[in-house]
Amino acid sequence: MSAGLNGRKVLIVEDESLVAMLIETILEDLGCETIGPMSTIDEALGHLDGGDDLDAALLDVNLAGRQVFPVAEALEARGVPVVFSTGYGEGGLPDRWRDRPTVQKPFTEAGLRQALFRAMGVAEV
Repeated sequence: MSAGLNGRKVLIVEDESLVAMLIETILEDLGCETIGPMSTIDEALGHLDGGDDLDAALLDVNLAGRQVFPVAEALEARGVPVVFSTGYGEGGLPDRWRDRPTVQKPFTEAGLRQALFRAMGVAEV
């Protein structure tokens, strides 16, 4: 468990079920409360309309051939920090999103933890 992440609500948007299960396990091991996973842009946007109070979101950049940026924009409008997950690393992101924390697949628990800390502006402990 990671004290800085304990109890934080993190939305998971990932279309590969095995990767989503891995992310859920890692986040729960870090003490986070997971929301999702959502596997499509429409599902994620629909969930956001519900007004959930989120602390962060982990977004797979490519969801079945569609880019996740409409979800990122909706989260940004709500002040929710995002971490992108991609097989291409930060270089695969459009310029507008390159300053956001990004984990490259395959990622580690430590890499995911660091990216969440950075996204939320929490000091690692």
